[in-house]
Amino acid sequence: MAAELGHLSLWVAIAAALVLAVFPLIGVYRRVESWQRYARPLAWLQWLALTVAMVCLGYSFYINDFTVTYVANHSNSQLPLGYRLSAIWGGHEGSLLLWGWMLGGWTALVGLFSRKVPLPMVVRVLSVMGMIAVGFHAFMLFTSNPFDRSLPWFPIDGADLNPLLQDPGLIIHPPMLYMGYVGFSVAFAFAVAGLLAGNLDPAWARWARPWTTVAWSFLTVGIALGSWWAYYELGWGGWWFWDPVENASLLPWLAGTALIHSLAVSEKRNLFRAWTVLLAIVTFSMSLLGTFLVRSGVLTSVHAFANDPSRGAFILGFLVVVAGGALTLFALRAGRLKGKGGFKPLSREAFLLGNNLLLLTATFAVLMGTLYPLLGEALDIKVSIRAAYFNSFFVPLTLVLMAILVPGMLSNWKRQDSSPLLRRMLMLAPAALIGGYLGARLPGDTPWVGTLALILALFLVFAHIDDLVRRALAYNRGFLGGLGKLGRGYYGMVLAHSGMAVLVAGVTVVSFHEVERDVRMAPGDVAEVGAYRFEFDTLSEYAGPNFDSRKGHFLVTRDGEPIAEMNPEKRTYRASGQVMTEAAIDAGLMRDLYVALGEPLGGDAWAVRIYHKPMIRWIWLGALIMALGGALALTDARYRKKMTRSKADADGEVVYE
Repeated sequence: MAAELGHLSLWVAIAAALVLAVFPLIGVYRRVESWQRYARPLAWLQWLALTVAMVCLGYSFYINDFTVTYVANHSNSQLPLGYRLSAIWGGHEGSLLLWGWMLGGWTALVGLFSRKVPLPMVVRVLSVMGMIAVGFHAFMLFTSNPFDRSLPWFPIDGADLNPLLQDPGLIIHPPMLYMGYVGFSVAFAFAVAGLLAGNLDPAWARWARPWTTVAWSFLTVGIALGSWWAYYELGWGGWWFWDPVENASLLPWLAGTALIHSLAVSEKRNLFRAWTVLLAIVTFSMSLLGTFLVRSGVLTSVHAFANDPSRGAFILGFLVVVAGGALTLFALRAGRLKGKGGFKPLSREAFLLGNNLLLLTATFAVLMGTLYPLLGEALDIKVSIRAAYFNSFFVPLTLVLMAILVPGMLSNWKRQDSSPLLRRMLMLAPAALIGGYLGARLPGDTPWVGTLALILALFLVFAHIDDLVRRALAYNRGFLGGLGKLGRGYYGMVLAHSGMAVLVAGVTVVSFHEVERDVRMAPGDVAEVGAYRFEFDTLSEYAGPNFDSRKGHFLVTRDGEPIAEMNPEKRTYRASGQVMTEAAIDAGLMRDLYVALGEPLGGDAWAVRIYHKPMIRWIWLGALIMALGGALALTDARYRKKMTRSKADADGEVVYE
């Protein structure tokens, strides 16, 4: 009964989305306000129907209803309850339902929190999101129904959830990632709505910017959680593998980062309007491309779900319709998007434009590295793109991006005199050079690229400290009083940029100074890695809820002092027979010790992988600081103030009151 109710709810959702996409929009063009006012209730109805569908699928997992094909293929009667519920998004059909539910949630939230936006604009935005929803709901209903009961017979215990996904990190990671993917649909909808209206004044950028920022923050956390999960769960000790599906999440993040900065210029100076609209289209298109890559069957990955060509064709067609339609509309309206103001080559606008070009170059490099092997495979040509390709682009682009962040942040809008900017930078340079050089020497000899990365990271942090102090003192209320006058948007920028510096420092140190040893060990054997001594003490067995485990016990000492007891495992899952590695990690702010059991080598001997990873936690700490900066910027007071278009100066700069 729950499955039938969930299926019916999906039909209600697609009906609501279809009416939302058409009926209120007709009201806008016919100037019938009563029709326009149906947009918000329709958005809420759609989300309510999708919520019912999610609850019904969750209930089917809860009661082990293996007559439902999706439940039978992704659950097991011995599976712990938490993983049974997270199995909702552990496969293709359920992950699409999560995608649709979140899209419905974003649509409902736009209706709820856009009371200060003119009704016709809200209607256009909600109608565009309704059009997107129709496509995804149709995809579910006609190719990927999570409530299907087509099995000729059903297993008594279920096939089980992929053991790789039976992890706390995978309970949180997909929802965070999808919140980012789907959240960019709001910026896309605002851009298309503005194109439909034929008027993109600074107001649309202010309306779209907080939605874009919150989506970017969620995606940042989602990517960080995925990196952390891969680090401790896969047993290889890596934090990023340039896996095509990892790249699929990075593409919208890079484009979305460029979009956030471009929106700042459009909001503040009424410039870059065409460029910003194009970025909004590209960013959401990258989200849809990621959906295509993961669910089309063209990739083989622990993240990929589908292998049905018809599903891939549907998503590819949908991507072409959405992106192609938006780009066509953009081409028709581009002539109306020219900004009235200008800026000098040395100004904040110029540096932000450089920032955008670097991020888009990185996006293009990752896109080509991801799609080129797929194109080669389609032409029956074996092409392999390895990490060296991506690093050859990403390392120099990141260094240049870090270098231009400082003058960009210190520059004025419209025009910046070179002399005071150069003086400020020269004052900060010695401390960054000395600190970065010494920091690069502390773990050992660091190549010049790593040293330069640490210098630039410190340069960025010192520049923000200097700017914060100057701004606070400029209020003439004392330092603490001045800090209270600075806006939350400014603090959000400081946190986000500082988080990037922390991340770059972590990547640099762990990349050049990690120590790895693959050794043959049996109980009683000892291995030394750096200053640490690892003793394989004992090997034991225990039974988990749905797996059997062999667990090693390692004693770690340094200079004779006990440091940690570590217990790596090798688990065999009963339902599938799959063998999984559970690494043991002694975590710290300045280093991780990592032990993983490989393959048994006969007798009591095992292949053991041991790592010493300095500062690897800084990678995820930096990402979380960046996301926190985005979240803090959302609370800035200007997003709650009314924009007065009559108070825009001759150069297009917008004033709030």
